[in-house]
Amino acid sequence: MSTRCSEEQFLFEAFAGRKVVGAFDGGAVTSIGGALLLREADRAIGLTTLVANCFADRRLQEAVIHTKQTLLAQRVHGIALGYEDISDHDDLRHDPVLALLSDTDTPKRKDVATLAGKSTLQRLETAPATGKSRYHKFKVDEDALADVFPKLYIGAHKRPPKRIILDLDATDDPLHGHQEGRFFHGYYRCYCYLPLYIFAGRHLLVAKLRRANQDAAAGTCEEVQRIVTLIRAAWPDVEIWLRADSGFARDDLMTWCEENRVAYIFGLAKNTRLVAMIKNELANAEAGFLYTRQATRVFKDLRYRTRKSWSCERRVVAKAEHLAKGANPRFIVTSLTVEDFERQELYEKHYCQRGEMENRIKECQLDMFADRTSAATMRANQLRLWFASLAYVLVDAVRRLALQGSDLARATCGTIRLKLLRIAAVVTTSVRRIKVAFATACPQRHVFAMAHQRLTTAAA
Repeated sequence: MSTRCSEEQFLFEAFAGRKVVGAFDGGAVTSIGGALLLREADRAIGLTTLVANCFADRRLQEAVIHTKQTLLAQRVHGIALGYEDISDHDDLRHDPVLALLSDTDTPKRKDVATLAGKSTLQRLETAPATGKSRYHKFKVDEDALADVFPKLYIGAHKRPPKRIILDLDATDDPLHGHQEGRFFHGYYRCYCYLPLYIFAGRHLLVAKLRRANQDAAAGTCEEVQRIVTLIRAAWPDVEIWLRADSGFARDDLMTWCEENRVAYIFGLAKNTRLVAMIKNELANAEAGFLYTRQATRVFKDLRYRTRKSWSCERRVVAKAEHLAKGANPRFIVTSLTVEDFERQELYEKHYCQRGEMENRIKECQLDMFADRTSAATMRANQLRLWFASLAYVLVDAVRRLALQGSDLARATCGTIRLKLLRIAAVVTTSVRRIKVAFATACPQRHVFAMAHQRLTTAAA
């Protein structure tokens, strides 16, 4: 890598009788030395290989400068490191550590870097569905790429789990331009997309971009069917639950679950009929609150069916709660029987844990820039959402494989990036080795050493 130096020096306030000067002449220095951990995590889970198999490269291969594996790894790792804009890669293409993602350490032409710039990456993201454009030679198999996420989840387990709980939720992805599929959403009070997320614990299984002019549960049944089929092909005997808020308590989804041995726990929006059915319990909760001056809960099992939308009667668990601000009735609908789970345990121990999924969505959207959907077409924005989701999976692999037992074991992706990936280092290249010299005073040096040992073992 050629060193781009500046002759300009910056003079700062003197210290202890000495001048303090600065200049951009440090040579091969990087601020993302921790990207080496991402590279090892990528090898351990086979992420880039799986993703590359979903793309067809129709470029003239003898003229190719950057392989599709290099382009995909560069884009996903860049997002994981905090560079959400493609334009950032015009500078990142010269980074000495990120350059290790390339398939070669020597540029194939003197006028290019080992990594691609924004123009090449832009063609990757905005390629048309046919892949026959003069300027766009990539074609992505969208179904295969969507299946990468459950495949990575399955591959993360040495043994089949006894039970898995799939958390479903929809969120807003605000839009600030005139993108394809742009609609105003009354609840979120903005023009947005309405992506669907499905997680199994911290593992991301589905990130589906959708228009906002539809029900929150639209398309969920098809997505659930797809991932359940993949999971059961690998683990035929695994017990599968679905968990979601009242936006997913739809008859088609519940009926499919009942017919396919999938349990569910969904929130249920309250109405006058439901509230009337727990009138006595609400009175008891209020009396308990007035006596103790503390929140009081009374639970009740119900059999309930809507007047029109449900095809059958189902079990509903009601929570009659009274708080300082007044009555707070809540309801869930479930396929789990009274013999399986007592009502209070079902509500408090199992359903209420659904809220943890919102933290995972925040990680995807805030830390991994999953809401950076500013391309003109929905197809390009779906691909951007998948790249951001793959970046989340990559950082989560570092957390899962390398950070257990450390202070960062439950840290967010943003915190892991800040403390472990954005590490300054000097890179020295010789004939026999590439040495990355990290700062001696790095606060997380011991965590880094542990992570390195675990990831290299996992990748072996």
